[in-house]
Formats: sequence, structure tokens, C-alpha cells
Amino acid sequence: MTSKQRAYLKSLAQKIDPIMQLGKGGVTPENTAAVDEALAARELIKISVLQNCLEDPREMAQILSERTRSQVVQVIGKKIVLYREGKEEKKKILLP
Repeated sequence: MTSKQRAYLKSLAQKIDPIMQLGKGGVTPENTAAVDEALAARELIKISVLQNCLEDPREMAQILSERTRSQVVQVIGKKIVLYREGKEEKKKILLP
């Protein structure tokens, strides 16, 4: 992913609300499955990490991206933004 594509995805991510929250349970197989489904449906998602979570949001983002074969767009504070390109017929986001 180029820096221009990442900047474009960051601008899109500013307008969306977090669709999922990760708590003190951390990254579980159930959370990973939910993130995978959300990426299939939306391509770009934002995840909120709750205050009671002891894990580092950057590490959690890395784990989720590896398990779902997605890319980490950004991690700011306790917010994670992930992107995975959709199938050709279901593509919603066209990268520059």
C-alpha cells in the first residue's frame, strides 16, 4: 500500500464510527471472526479498544491484520482502522 492510498483510507476512516469494541478479553477467535466478516462486508472498518483492555492497541491491530489478511491503516490512541480489498464484483472502495 502506498502512502497516497493510506492517506486516502485515513480520510475515509475519519467519517466512520467504530463498529466493534475490544475489551479485557483481548483478541479472541470470536472477535477475529467478527472482524473478518465486517471486512468482507465493508472493506474499511474502525475498531475501538476499551479502557479496561491491558493489551497494546498496536499489537492487537497487528494480530488482527495477520489473522484476517488485512492491512492496518492506522492506530490512533485506542482506535484501530483496518482495510482489506474486496472481491472484484463487490468492491466498494477504489484506491487512487
